[in-house]
Amino acid sequence: MAARSRWSQRVTRESNALDLEPGVFAKRTPRQVALSLRRSAEASRRRKGTPFQSAMSMLTFYINRAGKSLPKERLKLLDRAKDELRRLYGRERGGAGRRGSASSRSRSGSRT
Repeated sequence: MAARSRWSQRVTRESNALDLEPGVFAKRTPRQVALSLRRSAEASRRRKGTPFQSAMSMLTFYINRAGKSLPKERLKLLDRAKDELRRLYGRERGGAGRRGSASSRSRSGSRT
């Protein structure tokens, strides 16, 4: 079981997504977490997508892997960091034009 819990730590440390600043997920505010992720994503030459994609991907990965063992307050802070990251990159949560949105599903129906 111990070997299973270590693979996600290795991914966080060695991932090609981006080079993280030490203690990024232990920051005290959502803004500090988001700013650290943005700095890491923009400085990294190992990322494969856009800086926004890499930063959001690493944050989501951490939340998904550590979520069960994180205190609820910490989980809320990291969830708010996702919203802060979207704000830093000028992206809104949801919105028109996204796959699977109600408006796109209604237009894709068959004609009668």
